[in-house]
Amino acid sequence: MKFTYQNPTVIQFGVGKIKSLVRFLDKDTKILMVYGGGSIKTNGVYDQVKTALEGYTLFEFNGVEPNPTIETMNKAIDIIKKEKIDFVLAVGGGSVIDGCKYLVAAALYEGDGWDFLDGSKVVKEALPLGVILTLPATGSESNSFAVVSKKSTDEKRSLDSRFLFPTFAILDPSIMSTLSDRQLGNGLVDAFIHTCEQYITYPTSSLVQDGYSETLLKGLVELANTWEDRRSLQWCENLMWIANQALNGLIGAGVPQDWATHCIGHELTAFYGIDHARSLAVVQPQLLRVMMEDKQEKLIQLGETVFGIKNDATATIIAMENLYEKVGVPTNLNHYDIDNDVISNVVTALEKHGMSKIGENANITLEHTSKILTMAMK
Repeated sequence: MKFTYQNPTVIQFGVGKIKSLVRFLDKDTKILMVYGGGSIKTNGVYDQVKTALEGYTLFEFNGVEPNPTIETMNKAIDIIKKEKIDFVLAVGGGSVIDGCKYLVAAALYEGDGWDFLDGSKVVKEALPLGVILTLPATGSESNSFAVVSKKSTDEKRSLDSRFLFPTFAILDPSIMSTLSDRQLGNGLVDAFIHTCEQYITYPTSSLVQDGYSETLLKGLVELANTWEDRRSLQWCENLMWIANQALNGLIGAGVPQDWATHCIGHELTAFYGIDHARSLAVVQPQLLRVMMEDKQEKLIQLGETVFGIKNDATATIIAMENLYEKVGVPTNLNHYDIDNDVISNVVTALEKHGMSKIGENANITLEHTSKILTMAMK
């Protein structure tokens, strides 16, 4: 193992923690609160933030869509520059947070912010960012990654910079009581596949990373098996914390990582607007089948430690599919509104974005991707 691990984000976890906002913000700070479609005004979060920040200079920007676009986020840059904003507060799920990560970098950059997404420029500075998490799934509240779309070209690209770690993240699981079953199911599946991307590769000697990954996966299986309790505070607490731990950098430190499922899934979302977690759920099982020779040992290990399946990689994949379906997330690509060009669209986009060979061994080719998508239309 060889790695550097640092996570500077302060986590405030628990019911009623929104009021701790004032610990991190001086009274003379000009704050831009960014949120999505307005659900925070019906679940009580908006009022809690306004109460906590009474007496502060607070501006608002809303309308961040699922799968945030630079077209939307660029509108907020005008507010930041006009009002000389000092701090951005993201109130929402992964989409709002990712959009704000782009925002805090692009706001201090004189060029086109998409330069950071296409890789032509690197982030050298950013406004400070804080988070109030309303939807657990992506772990974006305490990592340095963001995924943002460009609507004009149907592109969805990723961004990573040490300047994009939020300074703090407030995780209040009681907020989850108003989430839909679709949102909860997506969050559970997202966390499961995030963990798998850092685990189902090839055997390593990393006892902590493997063991912790298995603990997270077993926790998610338990939550799926107790789906009827999904409105309880205990259930919500566990999903919120597991989703955070799945992608805060720890379980991936010093071990091989895959992320091919995400590469393919991002293109499905870019072209067809499929929810992030749902795009992953249709790709991952078939990818594991196609790449069985590479994945078999870790699949068997996962099957034994997480599902109690002995020496059967194929049965483990089926158990994963059943898990996703159990929480309402389909594993069939034909469930969605796709067209006959789906395979050519995704393959062409991957090639254009320099992803002709992906995965931990860089051996998942465009031909493999075509086969994976064909099998996903089962």
